[in-house]
Amino acid sequence: MESFTALRVHEVDGKYNAAIEEVTEEVLPPGDVTIRVHYSSLNYKDMLAIQGAKGVAASYPHTPGIDCAGVVLASSKSEFTVGDEVLVTGYQLGMSVPGGLGQLVRVPAEWVLQKPGHFSLYETMAYGTAGLTAALCVDSLTQVGITPEFGDVLVTGATGAVGSLSLLLLNKLGFRTVALKGKTDAEAYLKSLGVTEIVPRESLVEPTSKGLLTERWGAAIDTVGGEILMNVLKSIRYGGSVACCGLAAAPTFAGSVFPFILRGINLLGVDSAQLENEIRQLMWNSLAGEWRLPHLQNIVTRVPLSEILTYVDRLSAGQVMGRIVVDLNA
Repeated sequence: MESFTALRVHEVDGKYNAAIEEVTEEVLPPGDVTIRVHYSSLNYKDMLAIQGAKGVAASYPHTPGIDCAGVVLASSKSEFTVGDEVLVTGYQLGMSVPGGLGQLVRVPAEWVLQKPGHFSLYETMAYGTAGLTAALCVDSLTQVGITPEFGDVLVTGATGAVGSLSLLLLNKLGFRTVALKGKTDAEAYLKSLGVTEIVPRESLVEPTSKGLLTERWGAAIDTVGGEILMNVLKSIRYGGSVACCGLAAAPTFAGSVFPFILRGINLLGVDSAQLENEIRQLMWNSLAGEWRLPHLQNIVTRVPLSEILTYVDRLSAGQVMGRIVVDLNA
């Protein structure tokens, strides 16, 4: 039975400990497709699983990693053959099923996509779940008629992976972008992404009893939730829209119906985990085609699996900007 290297998280007396370990295929569940993982990434949800946040990992010991790209080692389904370059994002990877922060994964065939032809395996993880989510957010805005002429687009959590990729994509499509930032040292980074204006996080974080605020932006992509999301909704111009995809600040928000009934605002929920494969493939084809981003390397940090726990600590402390790609070959 083949052994491989993985990040494993153990629960002992209510405490969670993570370490790089050698394991065997016995830790993998039954499944249709076995994949040799070449690249994965470190996402916010992976950090939560490593820290033992309730409702993320189904059980422990656990291997996090909600996305991966690699090569098929074995398949019981005819649509995949040995040697195919493939990727997996979302579903239950890294949650109820051992994830991409291990050199082998085994998953149902319906979770697996053929790698877009114009991407390398590394590039697919430079986008990964974050890139797919960003693409879905931008697509949801365009589907309800948001165009560059409609006004500025605000992106919250702008230095995070989804926020950074959203800004790059919006700028590529001709939108004027505004970044909401909390990090004091983020200005140069955000300007390198093409941001026109930077707004301090403090300007939107305080709760207010006002039903509406001054109209400031035509649309927004929100990755943080909480009070910020409510204040963003109150600040969107008439007929605008907000794509909501995250909860880094809080999973709930309190507010009124005024933005919806007095300004006709759309609140668009975006999910990339359980997305049907037809739409998933369309988004990946767009990212590999007309939406392909230049200078993607500017937001990506590439690290070996052996160093991943250092970056978990940095992510938890709010010291990471952009996307972390994990190289499982190094």
